[in-house]
Amino acid sequence: MAYWAIATRKCESPPMKITPVLNPNQREFLEDELLYREKLEILAEHNTISTDLFVRKFEDIDDPILLDKHDSFYHTTKSLLVLFQIMGVMPIHRNPQKPQMPRTGYSWTSKQVFWAIFVFSVQTTVVVMVLRERVNTFLNDSDRRFDEAIYNVIFISLLFTNFLLPVASWRHGPQVAIFKNMWTNYQLKFLKVTGSPIVFPNLYPLTNRLANSFSKLISAHLGFVFLFVGREYCDQFVTILLTAMLNGFCSLWYINCTAFGTASRALSASLEMTLMSDKPAKKLTEYRHLWVDLSHMMQQLGRAYSNMYGMYCLVVFFTTIIATYGSLSEIMDHGATYKEVGLFVIVFYCMSLLYIICNEAHYATQSVGLDFQTKLLNVDLTVVDSATQKEVEMFLMAITKNPPIMNLDGYANINRELITSNVSFMATYLVVLLQFKITEQRNYTLREG
Repeated sequence: MAYWAIATRKCESPPMKITPVLNPNQREFLEDELLYREKLEILAEHNTISTDLFVRKFEDIDDPILLDKHDSFYHTTKSLLVLFQIMGVMPIHRNPQKPQMPRTGYSWTSKQVFWAIFVFSVQTTVVVMVLRERVNTFLNDSDRRFDEAIYNVIFISLLFTNFLLPVASWRHGPQVAIFKNMWTNYQLKFLKVTGSPIVFPNLYPLTNRLANSFSKLISAHLGFVFLFVGREYCDQFVTILLTAMLNGFCSLWYINCTAFGTASRALSASLEMTLMSDKPAKKLTEYRHLWVDLSHMMQQLGRAYSNMYGMYCLVVFFTTIIATYGSLSEIMDHGATYKEVGLFVIVFYCMSLLYIICNEAHYATQSVGLDFQTKLLNVDLTVVDSATQKEVEMFLMAITKNPPIMNLDGYANINRELITSNVSFMATYLVVLLQFKITEQRNYTLREG
């Protein structure tokens, strides 16, 4: 006897059905399959060719020359990418124009990776020399002032970021190549669907200025190191190099988030024009697929740079705590002087970097997600046909099921909440450290008394 009959006789409730959890690609495939099945049923019942149900078209293999021609994002940000390749930070490469070959690739045997290993070896040699001297000075010099010791700790913590470069950047090189290829394919697909390309008007001069300023600064200090080999020049070179890397990572995140906002606004403008036309259901299907691809690219951004920006946030967090504690301790010991200005500048610099990253991610997420939802919710469904109503509902469901979230591979979501959570954690640690400081001062006063 079946279980259901036995359960009914025993007055038992049947077991709960477990709904499978699908990833975005599986969910998209299932929706297309259901629509295709429904379309076949309508054709069989009414013996007609026309239908109001539209499914995703099979994509043709695009010509690599055509992909290069319309890859505005790559040509716009090429100068900053080349600078990162020279610095050995991001050793991805551009593949030859061959059919069925991704335009951007990553290989551990490429010349870009070998160059990155060479640059990393030379840079690590200089960093180890400077690090050894700084550690010996920190351990052996007991008469050094407290503010100088704080500067030394901050400098040593920045030096350790050099050793994390292969793990933070090179390890996720294939994911970065996937992200770049997604942008390349998306721009040509956007052009085919909307009839107009995506234009990034402000990114080209921005990336050129950033690349020129970073390269001139690094080359100038490198020349001083070769001409005047000494501790102060090596320290300055390492400081400038690491600072340029931090600024470069922040600039790269800003450029990617700005590009998402630009693509979202262009898609939104085309969607608005399409909604004004007669029976826009078929176009809405293509726009929905464009939006899903854009959301997947935002998720891929977090996966591609998860280690890099995870380490980045940790460095900013640690440096801010140490600099804030050092400045407050000096004020408690000797009063407010000009010595604390440098520490406050470091705190302001680190918090500015964190704010730019979180704020730009917030605006990109809002532009891709909330703005599209608002535009679709404002559509008057009473004046459109049934097919358009169905497509608007499926568009809203796609936005709900595929939220455009920048997640660092499960470690953290990059948004404004990350700023408040970091500030709260910093305040907690600072209170604990200052309690130790006050207790030490009180014990010292009692001993002196």
